[in-house]
Amino acid sequence: MEKQIEHEGVRVAYTVEGDGAPIVLMHGWGCDSTTLRSVEKTALECGYRTISIDFPGHGRSGEPAHVWGVEDYTRCLEAVMAREKPERPVLLGHSFGGRVGIVYASRHHDVDKLILVDSAGIKPRRTWKYYYKVYTFKAMKHLLYMLHGKSAAEEILDRRRAKAGSADYARATPMMRAILSKVVNEDLKHLLGFIACPTLLIWGEDDTATPLSDAKYMEKHIPDAGLVSFSGAGHFSFLDRPAQFAAVLRSFLS
Repeated sequence: MEKQIEHEGVRVAYTVEGDGAPIVLMHGWGCDSTTLRSVEKTALECGYRTISIDFPGHGRSGEPAHVWGVEDYTRCLEAVMAREKPERPVLLGHSFGGRVGIVYASRHHDVDKLILVDSAGIKPRRTWKYYYKVYTFKAMKHLLYMLHGKSAAEEILDRRRAKAGSADYARATPMMRAILSKVVNEDLKHLLGFIACPTLLIWGEDDTATPLSDAKYMEKHIPDAGLVSFSGAGHFSFLDRPAQFAAVLRSFLS
C-alpha cells in the first residue's frame, strides 16, 4: 500500500506491505525503495510487515528546500514512525540508509534489531591528495568569482563538480549535490556505543564505497554486533549475493 506524509513542507512517500512484526527498509543514496525489493520479499516471507521509505530527494518523495543533514533525514524517519506507530521495529539500512539507522537506533531503545548493509557512517581518512584537491578548488572558486561574478562562476563550478565527482553527485540536482556533500562528511562514530539492540552487519568484501574496514570498526564499537561478509561482493552485497544474503537475513530475523 502506497502512503505519504508531509514533513517540513516535503512530501515523503513510503509503502507498507504485509502483516506481523514491523521492519523498516531504508535505501542508499541515489536509489529508492524499489532497490530493496528483493530484501522486502525475504522479509515478507518471514512474516514481517515492511515499511519502505523513499527518502526526500529520491523516488516518489519531494526534494528538501534547504540543505539537510543526517539529523534531518532521521527526523523525517521519526515522522513516518509516528504515523505508523510500529512496536519494536527492526531497522534495515543500506549505505546512506544505514546512516539514518545508526542515528535512530542510538536514541530509540525500542528498536528490536538493527541491520546495516554496506553502511555509511564512518568518515574516511583523508589523504594529502584530497586536501590538495579541496584547497585548489577553493582557490579556483575565489578566482572565478573575481573574473566572472557569482552567477557565471557557479555555472562553471557546477560543471566541474559534476565531471569530477561521483556518479551519484553527477546525476543529482544542485540541492541534492549540496546535501550529499554534507552527509558524506558526517562522522557517526560517536553514536555507535549508544546502539543497544542486537546489530547485524552484512558487507561485500570488495566494497570500495564503504570498505570492509568500516564494518570491522562498527563491529568493535557497537556493543552487540556481528559481521557477515561475502567474498566477490561489492557495495550492493544483497544484489551481488542474493541467495546468501537472504539466508543470513532469514536467520537473523527468526
